[in-house]
Amino acid sequence: MINVASYSPYTRLREHLAADPRVWLVTGAAGFIGSHLVQELLTLGQVVVGLDDFSTGHQRNLDDIFRARPEAEHRFRLIEGDIRDAATCRDACAGVDFVLHQAALASVPRSIHDPITTHAVNVEGFLNVLLAARDAGVRRVVYASSSAVYGDIADSPNVEDRVGRVLSPYAASKASDELFAIAFQRAYGLETVGLRYFNVFGPRQDPSGAYAAVIPRWIGALLADEPCAVYGDGQASRDFISVANAVQANLLAAASAPAPATGEVYNIAGGRETSLNELFRMIRLGLAGYQPHVATSRPTYTAPRAGDIRRSVANITKARRLLGYEPSQSVEQGLGLAIEWYVTGDVAGTPVGSVTGTSSFSTR
Repeated sequence: MINVASYSPYTRLREHLAADPRVWLVTGAAGFIGSHLVQELLTLGQVVVGLDDFSTGHQRNLDDIFRARPEAEHRFRLIEGDIRDAATCRDACAGVDFVLHQAALASVPRSIHDPITTHAVNVEGFLNVLLAARDAGVRRVVYASSSAVYGDIADSPNVEDRVGRVLSPYAASKASDELFAIAFQRAYGLETVGLRYFNVFGPRQDPSGAYAAVIPRWIGALLADEPCAVYGDGQASRDFISVANAVQANLLAAASAPAPATGEVYNIAGGRETSLNELFRMIRLGLAGYQPHVATSRPTYTAPRAGDIRRSVANITKARRLLGYEPSQSVEQGLGLAIEWYVTGDVAGTPVGSVTGTSSFSTR
């Protein structure tokens, strides 16, 4: 799943985990990032508890894992439940060594439309996970934060110790999570590590729904010969990161030395700025190998969205230094894998596009 040949810290970690399996809880296990974490952990011979309420996750993501690795199913236990329920979190954390907390409502527009539910899931739910982990004697909680916490700060690239004023309830919820995590480490000794994801993408990212991320939404639209909407002039930029890199970061964060790595937050990104216009051209190029007429497609431009950040790119020096993190897949490589999956993979039971061909992106 992950090319780690050139990245010795992660190579060593994978060998260590394979030789000494642990018990892991992945919240949001049926989601996009969560299912990739489950897959990698099972590949390494670990025992995994998955927690998901399937509000945004999909059973098909888990089915995809066990089609390829049926022998690992006996090392996986699924709990269908909501992190807003404290008893469910206690059940999930029982006997667990490490928690990888991915469960969230991860959408700026959704949070603006419904800030109460965003707060309940992202903050109150996270607090339930922290309490359950503390009481169960969990070694460490690694949790998903977000680049949204940088808000309106003008600095570029973003560094962890300088943030601005948050621009959405979603960003506020993730900033709150960081404060709670640090407080739990200082007050109770529960080791925590926060990962400020930038724009994670890859296979299994849901292309449907009003809050779909830009890459799967555009791939689905182009395959369906529908227009791709660009909010603003297309010069807004993001730091896009393949899901393989997010998986690596989670496992390194869980197994890194306690000091000074814990009680901290880290940028998890590629350290590369890509404008939306450039991203559209890259996706169009990749899809043209499957549907040649896509090569002439043009985006449509509309008004910027409330709460969106104009520029977003990460400084990943801290994660490199303290976690041993090193991106293993470029944006182009990650897009090649994602496009191949959306065209030929099983998305909601059927391929996004019933076409054949070869992606223009190198995927190896």
